[in-house]
Amino acid sequence: MKQTSFTDNAIITALYASIIPTILYLLYRADVIAFASFKLGCLLCFLLFVILPLVYKFSYKIQQSVVFLNFVSIPKNPDFGNPARYEIQGVRNFYLQTDDNMMLGVWQILSDGVANDTSEFENPEFYERALRNGDNVILYNHGNSGHRVASHRIELYKVLRKRFHVIAYDYRGYGDSSDVNPTEKGLVKDCIFMYKWLKNKTSGKIFVWGHSLGTGLSTHMIAILGKEGIVPSGLILESPFTSMREEISEHPLAQIFKPLPWFHYTVVEPMQVNNFTFASDRHIMNVDCSILILHAEDDRVVPYKLGYKLYQLASEYRKPSQGTIKFIGFPKKLSYGHKYICRDPELLNFLKDFESSALNEAEEKKL
Repeated sequence: MKQTSFTDNAIITALYASIIPTILYLLYRADVIAFASFKLGCLLCFLLFVILPLVYKFSYKIQQSVVFLNFVSIPKNPDFGNPARYEIQGVRNFYLQTDDNMMLGVWQILSDGVANDTSEFENPEFYERALRNGDNVILYNHGNSGHRVASHRIELYKVLRKRFHVIAYDYRGYGDSSDVNPTEKGLVKDCIFMYKWLKNKTSGKIFVWGHSLGTGLSTHMIAILGKEGIVPSGLILESPFTSMREEISEHPLAQIFKPLPWFHYTVVEPMQVNNFTFASDRHIMNVDCSILILHAEDDRVVPYKLGYKLYQLASEYRKPSQGTIKFIGFPKKLSYGHKYICRDPELLNFLKDFESSALNEAEEKKL
């Protein structure tokens, strides 16, 4: 394939950069806008399409904020210590210190069968015993922005607890966990720590659920744990993407900048250099358990096609012995978007089938 030369790129850039100013100039010449409006429009175009991408390229802090959105807190002033305030009962709030001295805020949400005994809700030992009662557990790795009290997450917990205990927590930099700047490496450390803590606490099987950014953390975590011979019973990926390189390119907010000839130079490449990679398309090849992928067609944050592409890649390149992978798409007409697959009336049935098949596969591997 013929390589595009520097001269070709320069011509393309000049043409693209001149489109809007040319339109503004024609409007000015036709007396549709004043000369002052013409100048202001040209200045805004220059700031938006040239200065802003350059600022993004050289600002690690802005890139970090865009990826993690940990400065977003909805609801504001959350009361982590009082889960009942958010209409969810049988929840214990507590804190764990990681191996590298980070403090993580955690919720343990009892399964419905255990949560019926309301007389024990204030007894921490009751929650410890519940983890040892043999019920299977979901370790929930949330997406970017917000914290474990976010309303859409609570809505999901209420569904999951009908079959599982749920452990939901905030990574470093989120919620009431240690107030540090998040990185992919740091958040993966938190995931690994939480998995190992849970493994030592429960007698049930552990399933990992990742949502959005949490899907990238989950695949990365499991790939690392696999090197230690630690494998969960199953992995559920809700609204996953292939890699941050592709996610940032396909995000709706990036579409205004994507046609710019310097888009990859100023937006995509710097994020790779600064290790905002979240390479699920690579890590999923080292996930040695059954995988279930859930994605809504009307997801405007992580496009449906990225979730399906991840499924196709894993289906093609993972070995059959690693475990089956299943993809469930939800039609646009259901309006689940990025956060509300939990509202699907068949979700529990999907999870029941996946849980059963994943455990059967795990047992067959032992034979």
